[in-house]
Amino acid sequence: MARPKRSNNLTIRLNASDNVVVARVELRAGTEIPEEGVTCRSHITAGHKIATSAIGPGAPVRKYGQIIGFATRDISPGEHVHTHNLGTGDFERDYAIGLEARATDYVEEGSRATFQGIVRPDGRIATRNYIGVLSTVNCSTSVARYIADSFGDKELADFPDVDGVVALCHGSGCAIAASGEAFELLQRTFAGYARNPNFAGVLIIGLGCEVNQMDSLLKNGGLEEGPLLQTMTIQDIGGTSATIREGVSRIREMLLEAHGVERRPVPVSHLILGLECGGSDAYSGITANPALGAAVDLLVRHGGTAALSETPEIYGAEHLLTRRAANREVGEKVIALIRWWKDYTLRNGGEMDNNPSPGNKAGGLTTILEKSLGAAAKGGTTNLVDVYRFAQPITENGLVFMDTPGYDPVSVTGMVAGGANIICFTTGRGSVFGCKPVPAIKLATNTALYQRMQGDMDINCGTIADGDTTVEEMGGQIFRFILETASGKKTKSESLGIGDNEFVPWHIGAVL
Repeated sequence: MARPKRSNNLTIRLNASDNVVVARVELRAGTEIPEEGVTCRSHITAGHKIATSAIGPGAPVRKYGQIIGFATRDISPGEHVHTHNLGTGDFERDYAIGLEARATDYVEEGSRATFQGIVRPDGRIATRNYIGVLSTVNCSTSVARYIADSFGDKELADFPDVDGVVALCHGSGCAIAASGEAFELLQRTFAGYARNPNFAGVLIIGLGCEVNQMDSLLKNGGLEEGPLLQTMTIQDIGGTSATIREGVSRIREMLLEAHGVERRPVPVSHLILGLECGGSDAYSGITANPALGAAVDLLVRHGGTAALSETPEIYGAEHLLTRRAANREVGEKVIALIRWWKDYTLRNGGEMDNNPSPGNKAGGLTTILEKSLGAAAKGGTTNLVDVYRFAQPITENGLVFMDTPGYDPVSVTGMVAGGANIICFTTGRGSVFGCKPVPAIKLATNTALYQRMQGDMDINCGTIADGDTTVEEMGGQIFRFILETASGKKTKSESLGIGDNEFVPWHIGAVL
């Protein structure tokens, strides 16, 4: 593939039918844009939109060849297009379920990629080797942390192939109904983490009187106690100090079991890649997200699985997924999720366009429709083969979707509970994120961010906008980095030790 020439254009045009372009660099009022034949009427920040033709009130504004909103007043050529003159509105989208579904061009079995994975005795494949301390309720979080904190570098020196002991704590587990959607979701999340292959062993700690009772958690989650899955409650053990002593003793025993693992070549079909974007900017949908989508296409062609998520952030782009649905049932599931979220936000006094965040808007994103079109690019171009509820076990190979909120820690928590053993996280504003026990690869959308935050960012996708690489070339780089990371290479977030506090189960319903 020929390397692209560095662009001298001042703007980026994403589709011939668009009536806006994106400023590649900061532009002053009066700057002429030769490639579009317009002159900037005001200062335009890099990443923000410029009208290339007159747009009347109520007329659609198009980017990516899709509607991203409607003009709220007359917009002149060369004018800045943003929150002051662009709003959202309902319009018909042709879901055309399965219309663009195509047979996947799989790589031949003998030529498919492998990585150096950890094979558990039951056949599950891990990319990391942690021991987890899970608290069933907020009331047992301190004890869980005290136990995990007892195992620092000195205590783990004799167990070099164990990545660490991590406490996963949260603020729920009680004062909720003991049945129903919220309760089932919480327990499904716990069971999913306990089963995640990146945990060699798990100690679950409860208080004893909480709603999220240990017995029901084990039963409803299909979990069985054993040497590497143990439970204890503070009230039964005899208080905080006694529980910490007992917990430390049990973790020491688990370390002996977890120690001695070896990595060996395993097929990429054992990878479940969680896809996330946070702190997005206008470049997210131009560089990092489509490049990640290209990597996803490679992963799927080699037999792997990738999970798209963040249902509120595909709103306005859901028709692009339904058109690639492998069958009608999958397409209808996507549509049903959008309807549920519309009702959910309405009954809570919000609306779907409460998103983007202030940081997203400062980066050039104006509406949820615009943000969603860029976010959906992470899913690549292959068929959507299944749709899962939050924290539901992912069982299909290929591109799948999981219903999650757009809030990054909650979204990733759902995918890890579903079995994701590696994460790719794109960011344009500079999110710092990790998610033990799963490695998170950080993809910067622009070169300025990468240079400013090299200690946090793993890959610079800004070279696409710079004209130094193509989306396809960057997709290949990301795919290779995924394999290296799955084989044990540490990400920047892991080197910084980030990931102990990002376990955030999705809380829905009333707190009683």
